[in-house]
Amino acid sequence: MRRTFQKSGLIVSCQALPDEPLHGAEMMKRMAVAAEQGGAVGIRANGTQDIRAIKEAVEVPVIGIIKRDIPGSAVYITPEMEDVRAILEAGADIVALDMTDREGRLSKVKEMIDFIHAAGAKVMADISVLEEGMAAERLGSDIISTTLSGYTPYSPRQAGPDLELVKKLTEKVPVPVAAEGRIWSEREAVQAMRLGASYVVVGAAITRPHVITKRYAERMDEWLRNKLRAGNW
Repeated sequence: MRRTFQKSGLIVSCQALPDEPLHGAEMMKRMAVAAEQGGAVGIRANGTQDIRAIKEAVEVPVIGIIKRDIPGSAVYITPEMEDVRAILEAGADIVALDMTDREGRLSKVKEMIDFIHAAGAKVMADISVLEEGMAAERLGSDIISTTLSGYTPYSPRQAGPDLELVKKLTEKVPVPVAAEGRIWSEREAVQAMRLGASYVVVGAAITRPHVITKRYAERMDEWLRNKLRAGNW
């Protein structure tokens, strides 16, 4: 049975790539359970094994993606119909699709959107700029997410979340907006909600301890280097 969101709030992205220490469906399932216990209203998961394991373990909706490299293509998130089918068969409640305007993508996704809706699931559009979000809504997407801002050549590169895009989307599209990408603090999450986001998706800042540790270590090392340069050691 497909689940729907009961309220706005935090979606936790529980993902680990094959070269990362927490990779594996069992580990991601436990991470998802912990996120649900902490108050997450949804989980975002990558790959059919993780989707299946997490779907069986939590009561909140699961957003499914498949990250897959295709030679010669920049489209990485749920690139083709076979990925959509696999995600739905794994039980995801929502399927997230790359809906950037690359490689004629926006002219190809309508079939995927219709297929997802026919299966009783919803569509999250991962976009990078306002125009893509508006196009994704017109094509039938149920949620628009700022996931890919900063990851296309024509979207702004910045250290923090693209809150300006969140604001513009909430003013222009009638469907819920999810703020996603480079959200590292509760303050940023609340600011996104204040600007109109229905959901805030947080991944690395919650579920990737090696990345969190690296941020601490780098900041502390920088402080030590500055202290040494100033001759205060």
